Amino acid sequence: MRSRLLLVLAVVVPLGFATKFYAGPAQSWVHDHAGGFLYVVFWCLLALALRPELAPWLVGCVVFVITSLLEILQLWHPPLLEAVRATFLGHALIGSSFSWSDFPYYALGALLAAGIARICQARASAVG
Repeated sequence: MRSRLLLVLAVVVPLGFATKFYAGPAQSWVHDHAGGFLYVVFWCLLALALRPELAPWLVGCVVFVITSLLEILQLWHPPLLEAVRATFLGHALIGSSFSWSDFPYYALGALLAAGIARICQARASAVG
């Protein structure tokens, strides 16, 4: 299962970074929501690749909660967090502006990741 998850991650990671540079139709949606969706997928699949014995639904729930807390943290703007957010990686990891509309995308990302993990588990079990 681990190798299958890593293969999916090899696709998700560049897609996630690409959302930050995308310029085209629906650019605002891609920047604001597709990136958050893929962010949750990434963390779920990484956690499951590192610990494949964990239940995908549980990992999805935990990542959703942590990502939601990070979203709420975007309401707080102390100098240290602002300095982190001023960097590309800091902005990509913790974001900079709160939006209620991000939460459904986080939930969908967690659901998709759990589904991908279940498929990878099933295929790994079928192979033996």
